[in-house]
Amino acid sequence: MKRSEEITGQYFNFLDKHIHEVITGTVPEFMELNEIAGQLAVSHKHLTDTVKKETGQHPCYFYDGKIIDKAKEMISDSEASIAEIARIFTYDPSNFSKFFKKMTGITPGQFRKNSRHADK
Repeated sequence: MKRSEEITGQYFNFLDKHIHEVITGTVPEFMELNEIAGQLAVSHKHLTDTVKKETGQHPCYFYDGKIIDKAKEMISDSEASIAEIARIFTYDPSNFSKFFKKMTGITPGQFRKNSRHADK
């Protein structure tokens, strides 16, 4: 395996673990990309360049995408309010709604409504 593939794989594994830790409250907030790079013992630039080279996308694209995937799961599968879910993800509720809409094109409330209709 090439070193760039190894770094990219480590990044994805770290994201999954880190997002889980934030959701479960093991760690208090999401790390910045430069902090993640430090945990992986590479520079921020090297991490960014490597993930871009291997995937064609910036590392933040995957970070945000994984957060949104987990948020969608929680919105669909739990009775928690959108505000409670936002707090679990360490967001202010209005910022969470803006982030969610920017990433998905709909608000968290609309997503919940759509997912509930899909189940029926």
